[in-house]
Amino acid sequence: MNKETLIGSSIGTTLDRFINAKQSEFPFATGELSQLLRDIALAGKIINLEINKSGLLDITGAIGTTNVQGEAQQKLDVIANVRFIRALRNGGQVCAIVSEEDDEIVEINKNSNYVVAMDPLDGSSNIDVNVSIGTIFSIYRRISPIGEHVTKEDVLQNGDKQVAAGYILYGSSTMMVYTTGHGVNGFTHEPSLGEFVLSHDNIKSPETGTIYSVNEGSYYSFEPGVRNYIEYCKEQRYSARYIGSLVSDFHRNMFKGGVYIYPRTDKSLNGKLRLVYECNALAFIAEQSGGMATDGERRIMELDPLELHQRSQLFIGSKEMVKKVMSFL
Repeated sequence: MNKETLIGSSIGTTLDRFINAKQSEFPFATGELSQLLRDIALAGKIINLEINKSGLLDITGAIGTTNVQGEAQQKLDVIANVRFIRALRNGGQVCAIVSEEDDEIVEINKNSNYVVAMDPLDGSSNIDVNVSIGTIFSIYRRISPIGEHVTKEDVLQNGDKQVAAGYILYGSSTMMVYTTGHGVNGFTHEPSLGEFVLSHDNIKSPETGTIYSVNEGSYYSFEPGVRNYIEYCKEQRYSARYIGSLVSDFHRNMFKGGVYIYPRTDKSLNGKLRLVYECNALAFIAEQSGGMATDGERRIMELDPLELHQRSQLFIGSKEMVKKVMSFL
């Protein structure tokens, strides 16, 4: 191996180069989706900087307002939402955004082709205790004619209509993981270069595993089938692992083999996670990595959303483990 090859291999492939190399795989490849993915990565770098300053500046804790779900907004929720909207507006590839932090559709540029659905900062209540959090995003191609105002039909598409989806995990390292329907790839942020570098190519989730992730504090409000499955996991001596940040729990289980469960409860009869900008994105990634995602009855990506902030149950992870949960339901 010559010196030039050694240096190149140690640096790895940057996200930008990877996107360029894979552009022909994108539907309607014109370079727009490539630029949109770069814009999301840029926003992720900015949010990473904000999070790293959270212990030094007064940007942690609740801001004193609630979002459309009635949840207390954290300061960094609002900051992340603003940063992403600004980056996507400046990028020019997005006609509209639907976000956990906004009641209605945020129309940006009616002359653009793509809709982005996002949870700007998932697990943000964990920021104050320095636990991993993340950003979740879905990308759809608009249905309405370019030049007209965006409609709800542009946003309320089922998961099978996603052209790309991913998440950015802010943890011991910052990673961007995404799919365009041609496998799943992960990029780790290299802070000295300021670049995302390919670190996990063609990620494949184990067929089964020994981890189950569920908030057992709500055990007695779960349906009997869910409680029976939890007892089964204990009998099998499975490991209970629950961080409370959806992205973090999903990320671990995708690599190690496991199942994440967020069922309906007495308080949340339809489930609690949002279909449009949480469940669909992770379901797309799960399936592309060889996993599975359902709402307990149907494949997540077949569900037709009726509302922007529609909630759903979620059973996601290694295929055989999700099937086993289904057998109890």
